[in-house]
Amino acid sequence: MTPTLAVFKLASCDGCQLTLLDCEDELLALAGRVEISHFLEASSSVTGGPYDLTLVEGSVTTAADAERVRAIRAASRHLVTIGACATAGGIQALRNFADVDAYRRVVYAHPEYIDTLTTSTPVSAHVDVDFELRGCPIDKRQLIEVITAFLAGRKPDVPNHSVCFECKRRGTVCVTVAHGTPCLGPVTHAGCGALCPAYRRGCFGCFGPSGSVNLPALIPVLRRDGLDEDDVQRFLHTFNAAAFDEELSP
Repeated sequence: MTPTLAVFKLASCDGCQLTLLDCEDELLALAGRVEISHFLEASSSVTGGPYDLTLVEGSVTTAADAERVRAIRAASRHLVTIGACATAGGIQALRNFADVDAYRRVVYAHPEYIDTLTTSTPVSAHVDVDFELRGCPIDKRQLIEVITAFLAGRKPDVPNHSVCFECKRRGTVCVTVAHGTPCLGPVTHAGCGALCPAYRRGCFGCFGPSGSVNLPALIPVLRRDGLDEDDVQRFLHTFNAAAFDEELSP
């Protein structure tokens, strides 16, 4: 039987689904090998589960999302989360450090109509996940590798090293050593190809913590390079705020 692929969205910007559509030639070849049963970003045609492989973009921010992701898990043989929202709560996880009810009262004329959780959490906080593909957005080469690996019944070949490794591979001079530029590359998961350092900009941590992180050791370096305590917090509280905060927790 032809394997079935499904793609679902929770709280997110759709960027990771667009990365899948951006695969173009690779996606056409893939479409000949799988049946795309559910992918509303690409087609309104929907076939019910069970699905052999399910990709989920977005974080869990409502009780309805939490219930929905459990139903998705039950209908999926393999479930892969894609992007910073699905793997770490996303930039919307900044709510985890604030008073959500206070914001709701200030922003909305009728806050009683807004049904939301006080936290934004990754899918893995609610159901078992077979693989997490990081990034904001994800890298299309890694995405094709993950899909191909699961369809072939093997483990995805996605490195767990840091962005520093990618800088070395492309011959990019370290922006921290050479220019004193604050950079999260030493603690950030590889996958972007070290894009920002290649243009003399420090890494912003789009792919979240790498497999071997010593974030407390990096903080003094960031301060040496001109960031005060508030600056460091802002630097870390972006796409993967909750994940980096977890690395700093005792």
